[in-house]
Amino acid sequence: MLYFVLIAAVAFGAGYFMRKSLAEAKIQSAEEAAERILQDAERDAEARQREVMLEAKEEAHKLRSELERENRERRHELQQVERRLLQKEESLDRRSENIDRKEAALEKERKEVAETREQTDKILEEQQAELQRISELSVEEAKDMLFRQVEEAVKHETAIMVKALESQAKEEADKRSREILSLAIQRCAADHVAESTVSVVNLPNDEMKGRIIGREGRNIRTLETLTGIDLIIDDTPEAVILSGFDPIRREIARIALEKLVSDGRIHPARIEEMVEKAQREVEAVIREEGEQATFAARVHGLHPELIKLLGRLRFRTSYGQNVLKHSIEVAHLAAMMAAELGADEKLARRAGLLHDIGKAVDHEIEGTHIQIGVDLLKRYKEPFEVIHAMECHHGDCDPETVEAVLVAAADSVSAARPGARRETLESYIKRLERLEGIADSFEGVEKAYAIQAGREIRIMVKPERVDDGEAIWIAREIVKRIENELEYPGQIKVTVIRETRAIEYAK
Repeated sequence: MLYFVLIAAVAFGAGYFMRKSLAEAKIQSAEEAAERILQDAERDAEARQREVMLEAKEEAHKLRSELERENRERRHELQQVERRLLQKEESLDRRSENIDRKEAALEKERKEVAETREQTDKILEEQQAELQRISELSVEEAKDMLFRQVEEAVKHETAIMVKALESQAKEEADKRSREILSLAIQRCAADHVAESTVSVVNLPNDEMKGRIIGREGRNIRTLETLTGIDLIIDDTPEAVILSGFDPIRREIARIALEKLVSDGRIHPARIEEMVEKAQREVEAVIREEGEQATFAARVHGLHPELIKLLGRLRFRTSYGQNVLKHSIEVAHLAAMMAAELGADEKLARRAGLLHDIGKAVDHEIEGTHIQIGVDLLKRYKEPFEVIHAMECHHGDCDPETVEAVLVAAADSVSAARPGARRETLESYIKRLERLEGIADSFEGVEKAYAIQAGREIRIMVKPERVDDGEAIWIAREIVKRIENELEYPGQIKVTVIRETRAIEYAK
């Protein structure tokens, strides 16, 4: 047992000494490694320090170079500024000298002007004295006369100005209505075709004229008696003229005669049969025209008899204007204006279409077409508003509804267009001719032109005979004559043009 203890102690001691020697060896090697690391670090630090010193020296050298360059540039700029200042000083000196010379010249001119003014005043006094002696008027009397003339001219100009201001105020008040009317006219551009009171039937040959006349004229007498239309058989080759103021009867006679000519059998019994057929055809055409008119005007629910009366308007004219086309146009115009104003568009359209319904039978019934129309519309149970608008469209009564005013306005617009009615166009042309005639009557006027539908007249005067003052006088005198001699809507602008041309030729 003791033996084992000794062995263990020896082993333990040997192990201890071995571990100690190993530890000391490791510590020594670690210290050597640390020494080497310190030496390497010192060498690296010295190298880095040298590099930093070099970089600092280079940066200092670069900064010194830039400062020197900037100093050179600034010195150069300062030199340029000094040169410019010197140049400006020299320029100011020259200007100062020029100003001094100009002031001296102006002073000299002032003295000359003062002397000239004194001479002019002296001459003017002499001339005034001479004028007083010749005219036997003092200065005050001449001033009074001149003032009176100017006062009369100013009164005339003031009256014109007042009239212009009144017209302008009215135009401003009616601006909206004008816009609505112009819009409605632009959107509704219907053609107007002048109707005639005669119809012509072409014949295959002149022999047919004898057959139409018949033995002892019985055929032509029968046809004229049944239709109420005069047949004119003259020297016109291969044609017969039907004359009559009733367009429906004339249309019946035309259709019947064309059927007889086409059939070839012409005798009283056959004529009576063809006239009856023609009457039925015309009645069918009348119904169709009335239905087409209601469709075109977009008016519905009319009594059948009113539709038939509308169709009869297809064969009626007023001053050369077809009444049915006029009625459709009035319906469209009134409806457009009602839509713009927020009024009853359907009512305006219906009243516009029916406003001339009395003309369908005014040649058969006594009374005006308005009275007849009121009776017809009451008979066929039309609304009061429609009857009232129709009754007021010619100003026979005061309108109580907006739609009545619109129908009257639409009727005037449709009838007053240039070319819509023959009489209106003729009077319009006469007014333009009269306007140009007034201008041409003045001495020195070369040519006058009425433009803008007669709202302006431009007068070219001869420059060698009329000066600027006379041109103004001519314009005023023309205005006075137009105001005294013509009737016209609105106002007429008078422009007098005087042109002077200087022409030379280089040779």
